[in-house]
Amino acid sequence: MYSESFERQDVAPSDESMVRTLYQELLDSWNKRDAHAYAKLFVEHGEVIGFDGSQMIGPGEITSTLQQVFADHITAAYVSKIRSVRLLSPEIALLRAIVGMIPPGQLELNPAVNAHQTVLAVKQADLWRIQLFQNTPAQFHGRPDLVQQMTEELRQALQEETQF
Repeated sequence: MYSESFERQDVAPSDESMVRTLYQELLDSWNKRDAHAYAKLFVEHGEVIGFDGSQMIGPGEITSTLQQVFADHITAAYVSKIRSVRLLSPEIALLRAIVGMIPPGQLELNPAVNAHQTVLAVKQADLWRIQLFQNTPAQFHGRPDLVQQMTEELRQALQEETQF
């Protein structure tokens, strides 16, 4: 059974809220296919490790790479569920989430591209920015029940999101 337990650390509500908002802005930028908005969420030497293992460093490279991705591909939209936000220090936070994607022109999640996402955020001058974003496939090789469980959890998150 797919189960992860994350202990919630004492996070100031404003910091947790800001980190959650930062992550949502990241996904919204992807879903809107806005490479510039996506990249501006990162610190100067912030890094992205993509679903395929590719790496981008710094807002300039992130912008140019994503502009090319968006020009060459019709990308799927993310659906997410945040698992935890932990404050590692007053200026460093770790966010963990699960995501699925809805292919263009479809209404259902594609379980083949479910993933775990990790954001390491840093606070600079009272503003949270991303130091590292990693998108790791959640294939659960040989355990289709775990893929199904994660997909169902994401479907519920999507239903909750569309009710508002």
